Amino acid sequence: MSIVKRSNIFDPFSLDIFDPFQGFPFDAFRSLSDTRPGFASETSAFANTRIDWKETTDAHVFKADLPGVKKEEVKVEVEEGRVLQISGERNKEQEEKNDKWHRVERSSGKFLRRFRLPENAKVDQVKASMENGVLTVTVPKEEVKKPDVKSIEICG
Repeated sequence: MSIVKRSNIFDPFSLDIFDPFQGFPFDAFRSLSDTRPGFASETSAFANTRIDWKETTDAHVFKADLPGVKKEEVKVEVEEGRVLQISGERNKEQEEKNDKWHRVERSSGKFLRRFRLPENAKVDQVKASMENGVLTVTVPKEEVKKPDVKSIEICG
């Protein structure tokens, strides 16, 4: 069983996988942290990939900034229960033995974001594209039917 939390308590559709060890200083990374400042937070920083979600009249549109990630390294899936899952990985740069790092600010590692789609989403028509490091996922919306209203005559 995975523990899931909302990334925004006011948005009932946003879901994140909860990592209880996120930001925890592991002893195994301590020696790397001394030689490479910011190493311990590299993976957790990319794990929190920021994604915008807007709703238009025709669709739900998700945009994720994924600089340095190739489209082959990203997966977009719709799970049962109408959950859109965007995941992938950006590999860290290869280290040479003689390299001396002065600053490490670019994040790397795996990321996973999940969003519960509303009932009006056409999950069988989801489209995704990637251009200039921006992933765009478009989920078309079903036309909302207005309920038929039948007027009843009152007798008596």
